[in-house]
Formats: sequence, structure tokens, C-alpha cells
Amino acid sequence: MSKIQDRDIHEYLAELEDIPGTRVFTAARARKGYWLNQFAMSLMNAENREAWKADERKYLENWPMTDEQKEAILARDYNRCLDLGGNVYFLAKVFSTDGLSFAEAVSTMTDMSFPEYQDMMKKGGRSAEGNRSIKANLASAAAENEKGVN
Repeated sequence: MSKIQDRDIHEYLAELEDIPGTRVFTAARARKGYWLNQFAMSLMNAENREAWKADERKYLENWPMTDEQKEAILARDYNRCLDLGGNVYFLAKVFSTDGLSFAEAVSTMTDMSFPEYQDMMKKGGRSAEGNRSIKANLASAAAENEKGVN
């Protein structure tokens, strides 16, 4: 057997959670966000978009999503939507219904303005420096703190 086949799937999937600023759409997230994503996909239909725009809260009553998912959608907190099982490509239906481009919507998921986000992307995207491992970043910060204390 190869080393990949010998790996525990749960350990492997846990590694995906260690990527800063990234939420990998796993099977667990897909299950968690099923109704959230179904809601978003419903906005492909013009009649549904009109009903959504007329009364968002009322429209969400049609979907067996968690209250947390509904509040995240209403707040347009897309990072929270991703944490709650949303898929960015399905959430794009919400973006476009709001009249936002994909890039404009994704910029709201960063700590940058849209022009800053555009500029960063034109320059090749975010640096990999400091964006490889949450655990490594925490260990590095702890080591720096330790140096400062001693």
C-alpha cells in the first residue's frame, strides 16, 4: 500500500482546516450546508429572486436552514456562510442577485476594500508567506512572545 492509502482520512481532512483564510468544501461541509446551498441555487429562478428581494426573511421561511445560517445570509456574512456549509459557487447566486460581481463579493470576505482586493489579485494574489498553517502561525507567535518575555 502507498503512504497515501495508509493515511487516516480524518487526520487528512483535519489538515485542510489548518489553511489560514481557507475553507475547503468537504463532504461534512456539504452535508451541513445542504439547505443553505439549495436556497442559494433557488435564486437561479427569476420568480424566486423576486420573492427573495421582496421579503428576504419570509423567503427564508421556506428553507429548513438553521437560524445561524439564515442570519449569516441576511447579514451577507459570507465567511460565516462558508463555515456553516455554504459553497462559494452556490453563494454566488446571492451575490449576483444583490448586483455584486464575484470579485466584489469575495472582497467582502477579506480585510481589504474592493480596490485593495483587486490590486492584490492583479499582483498575483495573496502571499503564501504566513498563509500556510494556522498552527504554525500560532507557534511562531508564541515563540515571539516567549522571546519578548525573556
